[in-house]
Amino acid sequence: MGRRRRKVVRIPKKRIPKVFRCPRCGEDAVRVIVTKEQSSAIVQCGKCGLKEEISISPVLQPVDIYCKFVDIFSSRA
Repeated sequence: MGRRRRKVVRIPKKRIPKVFRCPRCGEDAVRVIVTKEQSSAIVQCGKCGLKEEISISPVLQPVDIYCKFVDIFSSRA
């Protein structure tokens, strides 16, 4: 008699997003461009044109830079 095979359940790995939500227009159109040579990052919305240049440390990930951008935007408003 044969045994039943177990179904293999694969858990997908969570990935860091590349496109974020814009705090002004609410669309998923914000990109983070990191230039490590100049230790700065450009955060830009493709829909409404909101743009900010932020000085960063080399340790920060794009998610951290986006959070910094949202904090700057909300403090101005």
